[in-house]
Amino acid sequence: MAVTIREALPADAGTIVRLIRELAAYEYLVDLVRNTETDVLRDGFGERRCFECLLAEADGEAVGLAIHRPSYSTFDGRRGLYVEDLFVVEKARGLGIGRLLMARLAAIAHERGCSRMSLAVLHWNPARDFYRRLGFVQVEDWLSYQLSGDALVRLADEGSPAKA
Repeated sequence: MAVTIREALPADAGTIVRLIRELAAYEYLVDLVRNTETDVLRDGFGERRCFECLLAEADGEAVGLAIHRPSYSTFDGRRGLYVEDLFVVEKARGLGIGRLLMARLAAIAHERGCSRMSLAVLHWNPARDFYRRLGFVQVEDWLSYQLSGDALVRLADEGSPAKA
């Protein structure tokens, strides 16, 4: 099986959404996916890009993706690369595709002068062993927090210029 890793193009928006939905199904989170091709085109290929995407293809078929974005370490004073999503379809797992995607991400990080790559993984996900084998370490003292939905709107209302 010939595998290639390439940067996604606007024409890949439908494929990116399909792979995101497959990832969400794997993580039992499919009900949370609202991302559309329009969103991907705007945020991944528009004027103000929020993310970049690599696609893994095996014999011409998209079988994996890595969505990444810049991060920044205020302590280190250096940029970083955050891996938002890494996914390989079930039939292509165990073929080294995930490692190829991560190696390309590491090369991108290195080329851009990043001091680190980081990601988050669900506590039950067996991919945690894969990341450890690559050299990632779990940051024990840090907990991930998120603000969304109504709570985000309530806090935003407090900070709106009209309230100042």
